[in-house]
Amino acid sequence: MTWPYAIIYVGYVASEMEFLAKPVSGQEISPWRDLYRQEMNCQIVHDFMHSRQGWTQPYLLEVGGAAVGYGSILIAGPWTGTRTVFEFYVVPKHRSRVFDLFSSLLTVSDATAIKAQTNDALLTVMLHTWAHSITSEKIVFEDKLTTTHSLDGVLFRHREESDSGWALEVDGAVAATGGILCHYNRPYGDIYMEVAEPFRLRGFGCYIVQELKRVCYELGSIPSARCNTENVASRKTLQKAGFVPCAHILSGTLGPRVTTERN
Repeated sequence: MTWPYAIIYVGYVASEMEFLAKPVSGQEISPWRDLYRQEMNCQIVHDFMHSRQGWTQPYLLEVGGAAVGYGSILIAGPWTGTRTVFEFYVVPKHRSRVFDLFSSLLTVSDATAIKAQTNDALLTVMLHTWAHSITSEKIVFEDKLTTTHSLDGVLFRHREESDSGWALEVDGAVAATGGILCHYNRPYGDIYMEVAEPFRLRGFGCYIVQELKRVCYELGSIPSARCNTENVASRKTLQKAGFVPCAHILSGTLGPRVTTERN
């Protein structure tokens, strides 16, 4: 068989394949989601959505009758009234047909939007292929540097009124509060914080983030964080505390693209 005939043969076999997406329960995609988490190897911001009853609709993806992955859409909570694709996984040996599989998912699910975390390479490619009006909602950060910030006369303490909260106190006044959210994919803990108005621009933000990172590691978790894309102050604070940006959360709308004719 010569090389040109090989090309024709492969094309013929591919044309006989059937690409399907069929609605299933969350339990049925659980093994596929484990593979997805292993490959991502990072905080997955929307991982916990599957644990919220009625918030998602999963689909099993098949090629020629064999299961090869899954896709999931958001249908409730803040996404009520939309059908937003937010997870898409295909086993590596079938990734040469990801466009066909994703097209099947869009058709069967009646999806209206896509949300992608950009260190999810597959879904990000699908987002830029099919969606329009793409915007960045948040920046995701990962911990890379250990810092040694210090503030004289400042007490870092656990807040008894909050299971996951801590505070910075100066002469009995609360200067900053923060905590660690652990309902994301393990072992990642999402750090959040807020500095009281009179104490801003004085280093309290990066100091409490630094201390929350330490606590996070002591609890056996890996610190992570995120902030709104336009929040320059939070971006700078997280970076001063040793976080570095690793992804965006992008959203795009499905439907006809608006095009401009070039002269």
